[in-house]
Parts: sequence; C-alpha cells; structure tokens
Amino acid sequence: MTSAADLPAEELTVLETALHDALAPLASTLRARATGRAEDEMWKGEPVDIALSVLAAWKVVDQEVRRLTAIAAGTAGAYGASYEQLGAVWGITRQGARKKWPDAVTRPAPGATALTLFGGRAELTPTDTTWTWTATAADGTRTPPTPAPTKEEAAALAGAFLKEHTR
Repeated sequence: MTSAADLPAEELTVLETALHDALAPLASTLRARATGRAEDEMWKGEPVDIALSVLAAWKVVDQEVRRLTAIAAGTAGAYGASYEQLGAVWGITRQGARKKWPDAVTRPAPGATALTLFGGRAELTPTDTTWTWTATAADGTRTPPTPAPTKEEAAALAGAFLKEHTR
C-alpha cells in the first residue's frame, strides 16, 4: 500500500503542484458563479471568501475522486478482486472495504457473465432457452431483468444501456 507519506519529497511536491494547478480553474469558476465576479478576479476580495472558494473547489474534487474510486473498486471486483484485496490496497480491512464499496464485489451466478462498461455493470444470465440481462449504470439507473435471445444480443443491449446512462 502506498500513501502520500510514502512518496519521496520531490514526487509529493510534483503531485501537490499538479493538484493545485488543476484546482485553480475550478475554484475560479465556482467563485465567479457564486459572486458574479469575472474568473480573472478570483484572487481579489476578502481572504476568507477566497479561502472558502478554494475549499468549495476541493469538495467538488473530493466528490469526484470518491465516485471514480468506487468505479475503480467495482472494476477490480468485476475482474475478480476480493474485498480483502481491495482493503489491502486501500489500507483498510476486508470489512472496511465491503462497507466502503458494498457493490464492488459480486459473484455472478454459475454460467453468468459480468460486464463493466462506461462506469456501470451488467450481468448476463443464461436461462433454459434465452439469456437475461440486468444492469446498474454509472448514473445509478437500474434495469429489471430483460430477456434476449442470445448471449451476444444480451451483451449488446446491456452495453447500449450502460453507454446511454453514463454520468
């Protein structure tokens, strides 16, 4: 497990600089939206207001990192990672990983196939004569079990649904 504290000072400085460089335009945009000021006036005003604008931008970044982290955990789970492995990478217990990403690790039914596309997940399950697919898209939209005549058609329909419902 690697943490920021494990990085050499030079790499940590590069990371911090890159994050601040990426944050500045977002902070300017959020401050402009909140105050009606032009973005190029971001650094003008009361220091507390500027600091709060930066904090608001970090909140947006934090929310997006959490969303992307959950997608990465789900992708790892779809490829067979266990909660124990996810926890080890994140520096938490297996139980902590299960609590943090409750849907990350699922085991398809025998003969079923799981697809992870566009930040969502679909499961294709064979029946006696057809295939059934269900999906949870990146935007949270879920499907009921939907039949398809072949595995390939079920995969195509599920993929189209997941693509249509990206965030």
